Amino acid sequence: MSKPLTEGTESGVIGAVAQENPTAGAREDKSKLVANKGAQFTSYDVNAFEVPSGRDELWRFTPLRRLRGLHDGSAVATAVADIAVTAADGVVVDSVGRDDARLGVAGVPADRIAAQAYSAFTEATIVSVGSEVELAEPVQITVTGPGVDAVSYGHLQIRLGKFAKATVVIDQVGSGTYAENIEFVLDDSANLSVVLLQDWESDAVHVAAHHARLGRDAVLRHYNVSLGGDLVRVSPTVHYDAPGGDAELLGLYFADAGQHLEQRLLVDHTAPKCKSNVLYKGALQGETGPGSVDAHTVWIGDVLIRAGAEDTSTFEFNRNLVLTDGARADSVPNLEIETGEILGAGHASATGRFDDEQLFYLRARGISEDAARRLIVRGFFHEIINRIPVPAVRERLDAAIETELAVTGV
Repeated sequence: MSKPLTEGTESGVIGAVAQENPTAGAREDKSKLVANKGAQFTSYDVNAFEVPSGRDELWRFTPLRRLRGLHDGSAVATAVADIAVTAADGVVVDSVGRDDARLGVAGVPADRIAAQAYSAFTEATIVSVGSEVELAEPVQITVTGPGVDAVSYGHLQIRLGKFAKATVVIDQVGSGTYAENIEFVLDDSANLSVVLLQDWESDAVHVAAHHARLGRDAVLRHYNVSLGGDLVRVSPTVHYDAPGGDAELLGLYFADAGQHLEQRLLVDHTAPKCKSNVLYKGALQGETGPGSVDAHTVWIGDVLIRAGAEDTSTFEFNRNLVLTDGARADSVPNLEIETGEILGAGHASATGRFDDEQLFYLRARGISEDAARRLIVRGFFHEIINRIPVPAVRERLDAAIETELAVTGV
């Protein structure tokens, strides 16, 4: 059976309260400090969460009025997003109901919208790669939004058996309002590279929770790219079930005037001898003026090393390049360490404009200022793009950045 919609968890205490009274858990959660970010309240039941406000830490950067009711229960599903999977032999694609026992194993929703998406989807898609299967070509998954003024909720799960290896591209396009949960379940020694592209139309509102669970010696390469949409908020969470797990989360986002692009990450080191590396880069641009809405990006990076996670190695870094006046980038790296027996840990954040020395160097060699600025932006993103394992995606991103730069003539 699937996870009950009344289940809640928070260090085994709040969860018990939530099962008796779905709203009590959320109220108690707000009345006391949790031990760490990994102990935050979680539940499959949307009613276990209070309606968020701008005073809540999880939502203080998000313009709630632009969520079209996803956060307060007023966004009723009116359509179904289309999920199309193209895959070779060795991949099994199932469309299942919420009673499938495989659903929910990667993680429990930690906010009201994720719980709403889990409670409201009608059919989930599970893509499975069998044990010891190594795919030569990427699995292509296209998620098409429900359409202009329509609302939809979805659920997608990617599963890899022991010693399986696969690359998956999840391309999200179209219009509408869409909230979802995506699960990545990696068995022992599995190796998954997943590229997620939020290339929505300009009207789209998209809120997604990504849940990754890694077995012993499993490897996850998670590449997230946010380009389109009116408001996009993506929250990846990584859990380790056994020693040897290795997770790398790389991200790229480019916001124009009026766009809100938000990334909230949690890497929860619960097992010893695991590694994580987080690197996100973003650029912001857009014309300012009376009545205009400036570009806004948000990056929250939480890494937790629990007491039992000895010999952990982790680092997270966020860089933002502000191309025009008025754009705003919020960046908050957080690192919690509960044991002194680690190999290394660090976090950093940097936000700024063009490097004057770089511009001077290029212009001194006969390159025009406009061309120099374009070269700097391309070089800024090159570190991320060059590591994406799918050539067609790299070419597509190079072209998309050129298009973005042409908007304001950078």
